[in-house]
Amino acid sequence: MEFLNEYHLGGLFIGICTFLIIGLFHPIVVKAEYYWGTRCWWIFLILGIAGVFASLSIDNVILSSLLGVFAFTSLWTIKEVFEQEDRVKKGWFPKNPKRKYKF
Repeated sequence: MEFLNEYHLGGLFIGICTFLIIGLFHPIVVKAEYYWGTRCWWIFLILGIAGVFASLSIDNVILSSLLGVFAFTSLWTIKEVFEQEDRVKKGWFPKNPKRKYKF
């Protein structure tokens, strides 16, 4: 991490990692809703809360920032899981034939 600070690359590194974290969560939302529906929202709540506490307990600014990004992306994912259910209702994404849907 000293390398990043020495060459002033910390912000760029955080930006790239933020992009990757958010990009990774998109397929996670799709798969989670497909297999578990909206019942999985609490998993993302726990991940988000754990990420917040981890971010607050680490002194390293870069790692703390990335944990904060992970935490709030996890919390945002709760909303996205419910919106993904709406996307499935609209036919934009496939339904899981092994699950019963309310709609």
